[in-house]
Amino acid sequence: MVLTIDIDNSTTNVGLFNQNGKLCFRSGLTTSRNPTRDQCAISLMNLFTLYHADLKEVSGAVISSVVPSVTAHMSGAVELLTGKAPMLMGPGIKTGLNIKSDLHNQLGSDIVACSVAAIDQYPTPIIIIDMGTAVTMSYLHDRTYEGCMIFPGVLVALDALSERAAALPHISVEPPASIFGHNTVDAMRSGVIYGNASMIDGMIARIEEHGQPAATVVATGDSAPEILRYCKHSITYNADLLLQGLYLIYRKNTEGRRRS
Repeated sequence: MVLTIDIDNSTTNVGLFNQNGKLCFRSGLTTSRNPTRDQCAISLMNLFTLYHADLKEVSGAVISSVVPSVTAHMSGAVELLTGKAPMLMGPGIKTGLNIKSDLHNQLGSDIVACSVAAIDQYPTPIIIIDMGTAVTMSYLHDRTYEGCMIFPGVLVALDALSERAAALPHISVEPPASIFGHNTVDAMRSGVIYGNASMIDGMIARIEEHGQPAATVVATGDSAPEILRYCKHSITYNADLLLQGLYLIYRKNTEGRRRS
């Protein structure tokens, strides 16, 4: 079995794939900025207990991280529990992508993993929308990564609005009763929901102006479901896209070894 871990600024997603590439479980943990190796190990042990999985069956692991302060501790935890050092996404890892980037090491490993999974599953050209702490939109044609755009995430923008405007409260992201807010909370919810949906629709249109029309628009990330239902474009939601990409990258880089 292959353990996949994605460390984001807000959430650490953990998935376990069996020998057939089927996702056995997926779980999200709050990302702690300064965990110890043992704290990471305890969190992983608890997940395996919760989902009735056996750590002894893990034959390999791969980690994607955009939080350097956590990477080494999580890597050490995986090695402590499985006896095997995990594969770390970064320079030298084979992805099968032709990446158009001034500096390849500046492209987030989470974006790379999503791209690998999308190309494996969907027809191109593909627009990938990842709605997490930040919102990223990527465009791929054949196996070429053409580039991306990065925006503030839904919750990041909402928190900034509440903190900078003294009269505006902190609110949850929920659908408003109408596009026209009749009180402060509903007005904010309308702005967040419809504003982000309009941004997604507008950016899809602009991307297609500069490239071929997308055969697939796929989205992932915790914030996506609340926003996508208000978009005018047809968008496929795949919650496991990133973890699927990590699994595929692990397999690509371990070909010729014993199948796990």
